[in-house]
Amino acid sequence: MTCLIEAPCKINLHLSIGKKRPDGLHSLKSLFATLALSDTLRFEFGGKKGDCHLLVTGEEITKENNLVLKAVSLFRERTGFTEGLNIRLLKRIPMGAGLGGGSSDAASTLLALNFLAAARSRRPSAALSAEELRETAAFLGSDVPFFLSGGLAFVSGRGERIEPLKPLEGLWVVLVKPPFSSDTASAYRLLDGMRKREKAENGKEIIRETLPKKVLIRSLEADPRTWPFYNDFLPLFLDSHPSQNEEEKANALVYRTIVEELRGQGASFAGLSGSGSCCFGMFDTKKAAERAAKGLARANPQGDPTGKRNLVRVTFFLAHRADPVLEY
Repeated sequence: MTCLIEAPCKINLHLSIGKKRPDGLHSLKSLFATLALSDTLRFEFGGKKGDCHLLVTGEEITKENNLVLKAVSLFRERTGFTEGLNIRLLKRIPMGAGLGGGSSDAASTLLALNFLAAARSRRPSAALSAEELRETAAFLGSDVPFFLSGGLAFVSGRGERIEPLKPLEGLWVVLVKPPFSSDTASAYRLLDGMRKREKAENGKEIIRETLPKKVLIRSLEADPRTWPFYNDFLPLFLDSHPSQNEEEKANALVYRTIVEELRGQGASFAGLSGSGSCCFGMFDTKKAAERAAKGLARANPQGDPTGKRNLVRVTFFLAHRADPVLEY
């Protein structure tokens, strides 16, 4: 018995970061949207009970902090599912890009195991309920619950509050990941540091006034050229700061160039996904998106001697995530 499942990436059309919470996390208000760029996971029964072998594009992974392995362990703990597993993960979503690849892989793992557990035992009660799945996903990470269903959603809290919205249609997306990654924890430290400096200079903490949920949702119905959406991390990456080292200053130039070129190529909206490093642009037609992609798929503006180039993909929005496919 084999189970195949796609794990789609997401972009944040809007991302507003609030104050740090008592639990050390930040509250947020965001618009998440899944795209037709995905990893593929294949699950097969095999090996001793309790064993799990994970191959990621040919390389065996044993790290305990891997989200797929964490999801397997947590699922076993909460269901008593002990079948030996061989998992193959074909990675297409770049890491350190703000596209949620790891979180999506974790959510897909939970969905696949839930499917397999019910099919193996022929008892629906062997699987987790929808609510139990959501609770398990939230334990794995703030973004994971969203990927259980995908589509378009207004997300708040620390990421666990999800309100599904009508999917976007007729738009094409150009993803541009520069030849470097962004570390989420470092990005949040940078944001907190900037706000701390502003508080010292102004006597109070300055946090951009967030757009009301109704405004965000209503704006989705308008032309993307009029969208008021923003990402609180983008100004940090675009601007040069005295505290930046040479590498950070060089990366700021790359971000500025990508965003400017997306707009110059006719993007009706351009932004940053998550805490970076992937930028994206919205286009009305596939032809316009492909034309823009050709212009952006080149070496970064620093003339990197390693010859590293931007990773560019043309894709579109998904109405919902695909269900697991069972093969006998």
